Amino acid sequence: MGRNLYILAGTFGLLAIVGFVLSVTHVSSLNGSAGDASLWRVTGIAMLFVALLCALGGVLSSLFEQAERRHEEQRRKVREGRRR
Repeated sequence: MGRNLYILAGTFGLLAIVGFVLSVTHVSSLNGSAGDASLWRVTGIAMLFVALLCALGGVLSSLFEQAERRHEEQRRKVREGRRR
């Protein structure tokens, strides 16, 4: 699960970079393109925020999976100690 969230965060991060680049360059002033640079900037900020939230979810998911794995190993060792 954590790996999927990292991939999703990377995708949103890439889209945020594209939004920032489009807001800085003069592509928005060309005919036929979305013409508001501040709209691209806000979109980039929103995408960056979503990417950071996905990355945080990935980190927390990995931490909880590791804690659960260690707890299972500890329980298994206690059960084996009781059997002996």
